[in-house]
Amino acid sequence: MLKVYNTMTRAKEEFHPLEAGKVSIYCCGVTPYNHPHIGNARPFVTWDVIRRYFAKRGYEVRYIQNFTDVDDKIINAANAEGCSWSDISGRYIESYFRSMDALNIRRADLYPRVSETMEDIIRMVETLVEKGYAYVLENGDVFYRVEKFEEYGKLSGRKLEDMQAGARIDVDRRKHHPMDFALWKAAKPGEPSWDSPWGKGRPGWHIECSAMSLKYLGEKFDFHGGGSDLIFPHHENEIAQSQACIGDAHAFARYWLHNGFITIKSEKMSKSRNNFFTVKDILQEFPGEVIRFFILQTHYRSPLDFSDERLQEAQTSLARLQNTKACLEELSAKEGTAETAAELCGKAETLLAEFYEAMEDDFNTALAISQMFALSKEINIYYQDVVAGKTEPDAKHLERVKDIYMEMAEVTGILEAQDTAKEDGLADKLMDIIIGIRQDARKEKNWAVADRIRDELKTAGIMLEDTPQGVRWKKA
Repeated sequence: MLKVYNTMTRAKEEFHPLEAGKVSIYCCGVTPYNHPHIGNARPFVTWDVIRRYFAKRGYEVRYIQNFTDVDDKIINAANAEGCSWSDISGRYIESYFRSMDALNIRRADLYPRVSETMEDIIRMVETLVEKGYAYVLENGDVFYRVEKFEEYGKLSGRKLEDMQAGARIDVDRRKHHPMDFALWKAAKPGEPSWDSPWGKGRPGWHIECSAMSLKYLGEKFDFHGGGSDLIFPHHENEIAQSQACIGDAHAFARYWLHNGFITIKSEKMSKSRNNFFTVKDILQEFPGEVIRFFILQTHYRSPLDFSDERLQEAQTSLARLQNTKACLEELSAKEGTAETAAELCGKAETLLAEFYEAMEDDFNTALAISQMFALSKEINIYYQDVVAGKTEPDAKHLERVKDIYMEMAEVTGILEAQDTAKEDGLADKLMDIIIGIRQDARKEKNWAVADRIRDELKTAGIMLEDTPQGVRWKKA
Protein backbone atom coordinates (compact mmCIF):
# COMPACT_ATOMS: atom_id res chain seq x y z
CA MET A 1 0.00 0.00 0.00
CA LEU A 2 1.41 3.35 -1.06
CA LYS A 3 1.99 5.85 1.73
CA VAL A 4 2.75 9.51 1.07
CA TYR A 5 3.81 12.31 3.37
CA ASN A 6 1.00 14.87 3.32
CA THR A 7 2.20 18.37 4.22
CA MET A 8 -1.36 19.21 5.29
CA THR A 9 -1.46 16.55 8.04
CA ARG A 10 2.32 16.42 8.63
CA ALA A 11 2.18 12.64 8.52
CA LYS A 12 2.44 9.72 6.14
CA GLU A 13 -0.97 8.62 4.91
CA GLU A 14 -2.22 5.72 2.83
CA PHE A 15 -3.02 6.88 -0.67
CA HIS A 16 -6.55 6.28 -1.85
CA PRO A 17 -7.31 7.78 -5.27
CA LEU A 18 -10.30 10.04 -5.66
CA GLU A 19 -11.38 7.86 -8.57
CA ALA A 20 -10.42 4.19 -8.80
CA GLY A 21 -7.65 3.54 -11.30
CA LYS A 22 -6.97 7.23 -11.92
CA VAL A 23 -4.57 9.81 -10.45
CA SER A 24 -4.81 13.57 -10.90
CA ILE A 25 -1.79 15.81 -10.28
CA TYR A 26 -1.13 19.54 -10.37
CA CYS A 27 2.45 20.78 -10.01
CA CYS A 28 3.35 24.46 -9.87
CA GLY A 29 5.56 25.32 -12.84
CA VAL A 30 8.17 27.99 -13.44
CA THR A 31 8.04 31.73 -13.95
CA PRO A 32 9.91 31.92 -17.27
CA TYR A 33 12.11 34.99 -16.88
CA ASN A 34 15.46 33.15 -16.93
CA HIS A 35 16.89 29.73 -17.73
CA PRO A 36 15.73 27.09 -15.19
CA HIS A 37 18.26 26.26 -12.51
CA ILE A 38 18.91 22.90 -10.90
CA GLY A 39 16.64 23.82 -7.97
CA ASN A 40 13.78 24.46 -10.39
CA ALA A 41 14.39 21.04 -11.94
CA ARG A 42 14.07 19.01 -8.74
CA PRO A 43 10.26 19.04 -8.40
CA PHE A 44 9.81 18.15 -12.07
CA VAL A 45 12.21 15.18 -11.82
CA THR A 46 10.38 14.12 -8.65
CA TRP A 47 6.92 14.31 -10.20
CA ASP A 48 8.14 12.62 -13.36
CA VAL A 49 9.14 9.58 -11.28
CA ILE A 50 5.82 9.68 -9.41
CA ARG A 51 3.95 9.72 -12.72
CA ARG A 52 6.05 6.83 -14.01
CA TYR A 53 5.38 4.85 -10.83
CA PHE A 54 1.62 5.28 -11.09
CA ALA A 55 1.63 4.48 -14.80
CA LYS A 56 3.61 1.29 -14.16
CA ARG A 57 1.10 0.35 -11.48
CA GLY A 58 -1.67 0.60 -14.05
CA TYR A 59 -3.15 3.99 -13.17
CA GLU A 60 -4.40 6.50 -15.73
CA VAL A 61 -2.50 9.67 -14.81
CA ARG A 62 -3.54 13.22 -15.65
CA TYR A 63 -0.73 15.68 -14.94
CA ILE A 64 -1.05 19.47 -15.24
CA GLN A 65 1.83 21.93 -14.87
CA ASN A 66 1.45 25.66 -15.42
CA PHE A 67 3.63 28.50 -16.68
CA THR A 68 3.39 31.84 -14.87
CA ASP A 69 3.95 33.81 -18.04
CA VAL A 70 2.66 37.15 -16.62
CA ASP A 71 4.69 38.33 -13.65
CA ASP A 72 6.66 41.27 -12.24
CA LYS A 73 9.98 39.55 -12.93
CA ILE A 74 9.06 38.92 -16.56
CA ILE A 75 7.91 42.51 -17.00
CA ASN A 76 11.12 43.84 -15.43
CA ALA A 77 13.25 41.63 -17.70
CA ALA A 78 11.29 42.81 -20.75
CA ASN A 79 11.71 46.47 -19.81
CA ALA A 80 15.44 45.96 -19.28
CA GLU A 81 15.82 44.41 -22.73
CA GLY A 82 13.35 46.71 -24.46
CA CYS A 83 11.12 43.88 -25.69
CA SER A 84 7.66 42.55 -24.87
CA TRP A 85 6.79 40.39 -21.88
CA SER A 86 5.65 37.62 -24.25
CA ASP A 87 9.10 37.60 -25.91
CA ILE A 88 10.73 36.96 -22.53
CA SER A 89 8.28 34.27 -21.42
CA GLY A 90 8.33 32.58 -24.83
CA ARG A 91 12.13 32.49 -24.91
CA TYR A 92 12.47 30.92 -21.47
CA ILE A 93 9.60 28.49 -21.90
CA GLU A 94 11.55 27.10 -24.85
CA SER A 95 14.66 26.99 -22.65
CA TYR A 96 12.68 25.15 -19.98
CA PHE A 97 11.61 22.44 -22.42
CA ARG A 98 15.13 21.98 -23.76
CA SER A 99 16.49 21.55 -20.24
CA MET A 100 13.75 19.20 -19.03
CA ASP A 101 13.96 17.11 -22.20
CA ALA A 102 17.67 16.67 -21.48
CA LEU A 103 16.75 15.37 -18.01
CA ASN A 104 14.40 12.82 -19.63
CA ILE A 105 11.32 14.40 -18.07
CA ARG A 106 8.20 13.37 -19.91
CA ARG A 107 5.87 16.17 -20.99
CA ALA A 108 2.85 17.04 -18.86
CA ASP A 109 -0.61 16.46 -20.32
CA LEU A 110 -1.13 20.21 -20.40
CA TYR A 111 0.87 23.38 -19.72
CA PRO A 112 -1.70 26.16 -19.18
CA ARG A 113 -0.45 29.75 -19.09
CA VAL A 114 -1.74 32.72 -17.12
CA SER A 115 -2.20 34.72 -20.31
CA GLU A 116 -4.45 32.00 -21.71
CA THR A 117 -6.56 31.55 -18.56
CA MET A 118 -7.61 35.15 -17.94
CA GLU A 119 -11.37 34.65 -18.22
CA ASP A 120 -11.30 31.87 -15.64
CA ILE A 121 -9.14 33.93 -13.28
CA ILE A 122 -11.45 36.96 -13.53
CA ARG A 123 -14.51 34.77 -12.98
CA MET A 124 -12.96 33.30 -9.82
CA VAL A 125 -12.09 36.74 -8.44
CA GLU A 126 -15.67 37.87 -9.13
CA THR A 127 -17.00 34.93 -7.11
CA LEU A 128 -14.71 35.74 -4.16
CA VAL A 129 -15.85 39.36 -4.19
CA GLU A 130 -19.52 38.30 -4.32
CA LYS A 131 -19.03 35.94 -1.37
CA GLY A 132 -17.33 38.59 0.72
CA TYR A 133 -13.91 36.92 0.68
CA ALA A 134 -12.39 39.75 -1.36
CA TYR A 135 -12.68 43.53 -1.49
CA VAL A 136 -12.05 46.09 -4.21
CA LEU A 137 -10.03 49.28 -3.69
CA GLU A 138 -10.77 52.56 -5.42
CA ASN A 139 -7.92 52.15 -7.91
CA GLY A 140 -9.15 48.72 -9.02
CA ASP A 141 -6.88 46.49 -6.90
CA VAL A 142 -8.66 43.45 -5.45
CA PHE A 143 -7.44 41.80 -2.22
CA TYR A 144 -8.34 38.53 -0.51
CA ARG A 145 -9.71 38.94 3.04
CA VAL A 146 -7.72 36.37 5.07
CA GLU A 147 -9.68 36.92 8.30
CA LYS A 148 -12.81 35.72 6.51
CA PHE A 149 -11.26 32.29 5.94
CA GLU A 150 -11.22 30.71 9.39
CA GLU A 151 -8.70 27.98 8.57
CA TYR A 152 -6.07 30.28 7.05
CA GLY A 153 -2.64 28.87 7.93
CA LYS A 154 -3.67 25.21 8.14
CA LEU A 155 -1.13 24.03 5.52
CA SER A 156 1.88 25.90 6.86
CA GLY A 157 0.88 25.64 10.52
CA ARG A 158 1.07 29.42 10.96
CA LYS A 159 -1.36 31.43 13.08
CA LEU A 160 -2.84 34.61 11.70
CA GLU A 161 -2.25 36.54 14.92
CA ASP A 162 1.45 35.62 14.86
CA MET A 163 1.72 36.65 11.21
CA GLN A 164 0.09 39.99 11.98
CA ALA A 165 2.49 40.63 14.87
CA GLY A 166 5.44 39.85 12.61
CA ALA A 167 4.23 41.94 9.69
CA ARG A 168 6.64 44.55 8.36
CA ILE A 169 6.14 48.19 9.27
CA ASP A 170 5.92 49.19 5.60
CA VAL A 171 2.91 46.93 4.93
CA ASP A 172 0.33 48.29 2.46
CA ARG A 173 -1.98 50.42 4.64
CA ARG A 174 -4.84 49.96 2.20
CA LYS A 175 -5.19 46.34 3.27
CA HIS A 176 -7.74 45.35 5.89
CA HIS A 177 -5.18 42.93 7.34
CA PRO A 178 -1.39 42.85 6.76
CA MET A 179 -1.61 39.30 5.32
CA ASP A 180 -4.35 40.09 2.78
CA PHE A 181 -3.00 39.30 -0.68
CA ALA A 182 -3.65 40.60 -4.18
CA LEU A 183 -6.07 38.77 -6.44
CA TRP A 184 -6.06 41.45 -9.12
CA LYS A 185 -3.64 44.33 -9.71
CA ALA A 186 -4.74 47.55 -11.36
CA ALA A 187 -2.85 48.36 -14.55
CA LYS A 188 0.30 50.48 -14.42
CA PRO A 189 1.87 52.31 -17.37
CA GLY A 190 3.97 50.04 -19.56
CA GLU A 191 2.56 46.80 -18.11
CA PRO A 192 0.40 44.19 -19.84
CA SER A 193 -3.25 44.41 -18.81
CA TRP A 194 -6.64 42.86 -19.45
CA ASP A 195 -10.16 44.21 -19.10
CA SER A 196 -12.02 43.28 -15.93
CA PRO A 197 -15.04 44.44 -13.88
CA TRP A 198 -12.58 46.51 -11.82
CA GLY A 199 -10.82 48.11 -14.77
CA LYS A 200 -7.73 47.10 -16.70
CA GLY A 201 -5.22 45.03 -14.77
CA ARG A 202 -3.59 41.65 -14.34
CA PRO A 203 -3.80 38.79 -11.83
CA GLY A 204 -1.95 38.47 -8.55
CA TRP A 205 0.40 35.53 -8.26
CA HIS A 206 -1.66 32.97 -6.32
CA ILE A 207 -5.03 33.11 -8.09
CA GLU A 208 -3.65 31.67 -11.33
CA CYS A 209 -2.86 28.20 -9.98
CA SER A 210 -6.25 27.93 -8.30
CA ALA A 211 -8.02 28.85 -11.53
CA MET A 212 -5.92 26.49 -13.67
CA SER A 213 -6.09 23.46 -11.37
CA LEU A 214 -9.84 23.81 -10.89
CA LYS A 215 -10.39 24.28 -14.61
CA TYR A 216 -8.41 21.24 -15.73
CA LEU A 217 -8.72 18.85 -12.76
CA GLY A 218 -12.03 19.81 -11.15
CA GLU A 219 -13.00 20.89 -7.64
CA LYS A 220 -11.28 17.88 -6.10
CA PHE A 221 -8.11 16.16 -7.26
CA ASP A 222 -5.45 13.90 -5.79
CA PHE A 223 -2.07 15.65 -5.64
CA HIS A 224 -0.75 19.19 -5.54
CA GLY A 225 3.00 19.66 -5.42
CA GLY A 226 5.97 21.94 -5.70
CA GLY A 227 9.01 23.08 -3.78
CA SER A 228 8.95 23.61 -0.02
CA ASP A 229 9.28 27.35 -0.58
CA LEU A 230 5.74 27.35 -2.03
CA ILE A 231 4.05 26.09 1.13
CA PHE A 232 3.70 29.67 2.35
CA PRO A 233 2.37 31.91 1.03
CA HIS A 234 1.58 30.42 -2.40
CA HIS A 235 -0.08 27.13 -1.54
CA GLU A 236 -1.61 28.50 1.65
CA ASN A 237 -3.28 31.21 -0.39
CA GLU A 238 -4.35 28.76 -3.07
CA ILE A 239 -6.22 26.73 -0.46
CA ALA A 240 -7.88 29.79 1.06
CA GLN A 241 -9.15 31.24 -2.21
CA SER A 242 -10.07 27.87 -3.80
CA GLN A 243 -12.04 26.46 -0.89
CA ALA A 244 -13.75 29.81 -0.31
CA CYS A 245 -14.72 30.02 -3.97
CA ILE A 246 -16.04 26.44 -4.09
CA GLY A 247 -17.72 26.71 -0.68
CA ASP A 248 -16.29 23.41 0.56
CA ALA A 249 -13.55 23.11 3.20
CA HIS A 250 -12.74 19.63 1.88
CA ALA A 251 -12.44 20.60 -1.76
CA PHE A 252 -9.28 21.16 -3.80
CA ALA A 253 -6.16 18.97 -3.43
CA ARG A 254 -6.26 15.93 -1.13
CA TYR A 255 -2.52 15.27 -0.77
CA TRP A 256 0.13 18.01 -0.65
CA LEU A 257 3.70 16.92 -1.51
CA HIS A 258 6.67 19.27 -1.28
CA ASN A 259 10.29 18.57 -2.20
CA GLY A 260 13.26 19.86 -0.22
CA PHE A 261 15.64 22.56 -1.35
CA ILE A 262 18.81 22.13 -3.34
CA THR A 263 21.54 23.95 -1.45
CA ILE A 264 25.01 25.32 -2.14
CA LYS A 265 27.21 24.79 0.90
CA SER A 266 24.02 24.32 2.95
CA GLU A 267 22.50 27.62 1.74
CA LYS A 268 19.29 27.51 -0.31
CA MET A 269 19.89 27.95 -4.03
CA SER A 270 17.87 30.79 -5.54
CA LYS A 271 18.05 33.35 -8.32
CA SER A 272 17.44 36.17 -5.83
CA ARG A 273 20.62 35.20 -3.97
CA ASN A 274 22.52 34.77 -7.22
CA ASN A 275 23.91 31.42 -6.04
CA PHE A 276 22.26 29.24 -8.65
CA PHE A 277 23.45 27.00 -11.48
CA THR A 278 21.28 26.70 -14.56
CA VAL A 279 20.55 23.29 -16.02
CA LYS A 280 21.75 24.68 -19.35
CA ASP A 281 25.21 25.40 -17.91
CA ILE A 282 25.48 22.12 -16.00
CA LEU A 283 24.67 20.24 -19.21
CA GLN A 284 27.88 21.64 -20.67
CA GLU A 285 29.79 19.46 -18.19
CA PHE A 286 27.49 16.54 -17.37
CA PRO A 287 24.90 14.53 -19.32
CA GLY A 288 21.26 15.14 -18.38
CA GLU A 289 20.90 11.57 -17.15
CA VAL A 290 23.64 12.19 -14.58
CA ILE A 291 21.84 15.30 -13.31
CA ARG A 292 18.61 13.32 -13.02
CA PHE A 293 20.37 10.46 -11.22
CA PHE A 294 22.05 12.93 -8.85
CA ILE A 295 18.64 14.31 -7.85
CA LEU A 296 17.06 10.88 -7.35
CA GLN A 297 19.85 9.56 -5.12
CA THR A 298 18.36 11.63 -2.29
CA HIS A 299 14.79 11.33 -0.99
CA TYR A 300 12.70 14.11 -2.48
CA ARG A 301 11.82 15.68 0.90
CA SER A 302 15.44 15.87 2.08
CA PRO A 303 17.78 18.79 1.34
CA LEU A 304 20.26 18.09 -1.44
CA ASP A 305 23.62 19.85 -1.49
CA PHE A 306 24.93 20.60 -4.96
CA SER A 307 28.57 20.43 -6.04
CA ASP A 308 30.67 19.27 -8.99
CA GLU A 309 32.16 16.60 -6.75
CA ARG A 310 28.74 15.12 -5.99
CA LEU A 311 27.81 15.20 -9.66
CA GLN A 312 31.03 13.37 -10.50
CA GLU A 313 30.21 10.75 -7.87
CA ALA A 314 26.75 10.37 -9.40
CA GLN A 315 28.31 9.97 -12.85
CA THR A 316 30.58 7.19 -11.58
CA SER A 317 27.68 5.39 -9.87
CA LEU A 318 25.43 5.70 -12.90
CA ALA A 319 28.20 4.29 -15.11
CA ARG A 320 28.05 1.08 -13.04
CA LEU A 321 24.36 0.71 -13.81
CA GLN A 322 24.96 1.53 -17.48
CA ASN A 323 27.69 -1.10 -17.64
CA THR A 324 25.31 -3.69 -16.22
CA LYS A 325 22.79 -2.83 -18.91
CA ALA A 326 25.50 -3.44 -21.51
CA CYS A 327 26.32 -6.78 -19.88
CA LEU A 328 22.66 -7.80 -20.04
CA GLU A 329 22.48 -6.87 -23.70
CA GLU A 330 25.58 -8.95 -24.39
CA LEU A 331 24.15 -11.90 -22.46
CA SER A 332 20.83 -11.57 -24.31
CA ALA A 333 22.67 -12.06 -27.60
CA LYS A 334 23.92 -15.46 -26.42
CA GLU A 335 21.86 -18.57 -26.95
CA GLY A 336 21.59 -21.13 -24.20
CA THR A 337 19.10 -23.55 -22.67
CA ALA A 338 20.91 -24.24 -19.41
CA GLU A 339 19.13 -23.51 -16.10
CA THR A 340 22.08 -21.56 -14.70
CA ALA A 341 20.30 -18.22 -14.07
CA ALA A 342 17.28 -19.51 -12.12
CA GLU A 343 18.78 -18.42 -8.81
CA LEU A 344 19.68 -15.00 -10.25
CA CYS A 345 16.11 -14.66 -11.52
CA GLY A 346 14.75 -15.45 -8.06
CA LYS A 347 16.96 -12.76 -6.52
CA ALA A 348 15.81 -10.31 -9.19
CA GLU A 349 12.15 -10.95 -8.34
CA THR A 350 12.87 -10.35 -4.65
CA LEU A 351 14.75 -7.15 -5.37
CA LEU A 352 11.94 -5.90 -7.64
CA ALA A 353 9.47 -6.39 -4.79
CA GLU A 354 11.81 -4.48 -2.47
CA PHE A 355 12.18 -1.78 -5.13
CA TYR A 356 8.43 -1.22 -5.13
CA GLU A 357 8.30 -1.37 -1.33
CA ALA A 358 10.74 1.55 -1.31
CA MET A 359 8.67 3.48 -3.85
CA GLU A 360 5.53 2.81 -1.81
CA ASP A 361 7.21 4.39 1.20
CA ASP A 362 6.65 8.00 0.10
CA PHE A 363 8.45 7.50 -3.22
CA ASN A 364 11.83 6.71 -1.66
CA THR A 365 13.92 6.74 -4.84
CA ALA A 366 17.18 6.60 -2.87
CA LEU A 367 16.23 3.24 -1.35
CA ALA A 368 14.70 2.01 -4.60
CA ILE A 369 17.90 2.74 -6.51
CA SER A 370 19.88 0.79 -3.88
CA GLN A 371 17.85 -2.31 -4.88
CA MET A 372 18.86 -1.66 -8.47
CA PHE A 373 22.52 -1.60 -7.45
CA ALA A 374 22.04 -4.86 -5.55
CA LEU A 375 20.63 -6.47 -8.69
CA SER A 376 23.43 -4.94 -10.76
CA LYS A 377 25.97 -6.65 -8.52
CA GLU A 378 24.32 -10.05 -8.93
CA ILE A 379 24.08 -9.65 -12.71
CA ASN A 380 27.76 -8.69 -12.95
CA ILE A 381 28.81 -11.78 -10.97
CA TYR A 382 26.81 -14.00 -13.30
CA TYR A 383 28.18 -12.18 -16.35
CA GLN A 384 31.77 -12.75 -15.23
CA ASP A 385 31.06 -16.45 -14.78
CA VAL A 386 29.68 -16.68 -18.33
CA VAL A 387 32.60 -14.70 -19.78
CA ALA A 388 35.10 -16.86 -17.94
CA GLY A 389 33.41 -20.02 -19.22
CA LYS A 390 32.45 -21.16 -15.73
CA THR A 391 28.78 -21.43 -16.63
CA GLU A 392 26.54 -21.69 -19.67
CA PRO A 393 24.15 -18.83 -20.51
CA ASP A 394 20.49 -19.26 -19.62
CA ALA A 395 18.44 -17.31 -22.20
CA LYS A 396 15.04 -17.98 -20.60
CA HIS A 397 15.78 -16.73 -17.09
CA LEU A 398 18.09 -13.96 -18.31
CA GLU A 399 15.25 -12.46 -20.34
CA ARG A 400 13.20 -12.07 -17.15
CA VAL A 401 16.18 -10.65 -15.26
CA LYS A 402 16.68 -8.09 -18.00
CA ASP A 403 12.98 -7.17 -17.92
CA ILE A 404 13.16 -6.61 -14.16
CA TYR A 405 16.30 -4.51 -14.38
CA MET A 406 14.84 -2.34 -17.13
CA GLU A 407 11.54 -2.00 -15.25
CA MET A 408 13.46 -0.44 -12.36
CA ALA A 409 15.21 1.81 -14.85
CA GLU A 410 11.92 2.82 -16.48
CA VAL A 411 10.31 3.87 -13.19
CA THR A 412 13.31 5.97 -12.19
CA GLY A 413 13.76 7.27 -15.73
CA ILE A 414 17.43 6.34 -16.07
CA LEU A 415 19.31 4.27 -18.65
CA GLU A 416 17.08 5.71 -21.36
CA ALA A 417 19.62 8.03 -22.98
CA GLN A 418 19.92 7.21 -26.66
CA ASP A 419 23.19 7.19 -28.57
CA THR A 420 22.20 7.78 -32.19
CA ALA A 421 25.61 6.83 -33.51
CA LYS A 422 25.52 3.55 -31.63
CA GLU A 423 21.93 2.89 -32.67
CA ASP A 424 22.72 3.05 -36.37
CA GLY A 425 25.88 0.99 -35.92
CA LEU A 426 28.30 3.77 -36.86
CA ALA A 427 29.98 3.89 -33.46
CA ASP A 428 30.48 0.11 -33.44
CA LYS A 429 32.01 0.18 -36.90
CA LEU A 430 34.40 2.99 -36.01
CA MET A 431 35.38 1.34 -32.72
CA ASP A 432 36.01 -1.98 -34.49
CA ILE A 433 38.50 -0.16 -36.75
CA ILE A 434 40.22 1.58 -33.81
CA ILE A 435 40.35 -1.57 -31.69
CA GLY A 436 41.73 -3.51 -34.68
CA ILE A 437 44.56 -0.99 -35.10
CA ARG A 438 45.34 -1.22 -31.39
CA GLN A 439 45.35 -5.02 -31.48
CA ASP A 440 47.76 -4.97 -34.44
CA ALA A 441 50.03 -2.61 -32.49
CA ARG A 442 50.02 -4.97 -29.53
CA LYS A 443 50.86 -7.98 -31.71
CA GLU A 444 53.82 -6.01 -33.07
CA LYS A 445 54.75 -5.11 -29.44
CA ASN A 446 54.31 -1.45 -30.28
CA TRP A 447 53.12 -0.70 -26.74
CA ALA A 448 53.49 3.08 -27.14
CA VAL A 449 50.87 3.20 -29.93
CA ALA A 450 48.57 0.71 -28.17
CA ASP A 451 48.73 2.65 -24.90
CA ARG A 452 48.22 5.95 -26.68
CA ILE A 453 45.05 4.67 -28.36
CA ARG A 454 43.72 3.41 -25.02
CA ASP A 455 44.58 6.69 -23.23
CA GLU A 456 43.16 8.92 -25.98
CA LEU A 457 39.92 6.95 -25.97
CA LYS A 458 39.72 7.25 -22.19
CA THR A 459 40.18 11.01 -22.45
CA ALA A 460 37.33 11.05 -24.98
CA GLY A 461 35.12 9.18 -22.52
CA ILE A 462 35.47 5.63 -23.89
CA MET A 463 36.82 2.73 -21.84
CA LEU A 464 38.32 -0.45 -23.31
CA GLU A 465 38.00 -3.77 -21.49
CA ASP A 466 40.08 -6.80 -22.44
CA THR A 467 38.03 -9.99 -21.95
CA PRO A 468 38.61 -13.63 -22.97
CA GLN A 469 36.02 -13.03 -25.72
CA GLY A 470 37.85 -9.99 -27.04
CA VAL A 471 37.95 -6.25 -26.42
CA ARG A 472 34.71 -4.53 -25.28
CA TRP A 473 34.18 -0.79 -25.25
CA LYS A 474 31.81 1.39 -23.29
CA LYS A 475 31.27 5.02 -22.41
CA ALA A 476 33.12 6.06 -19.29
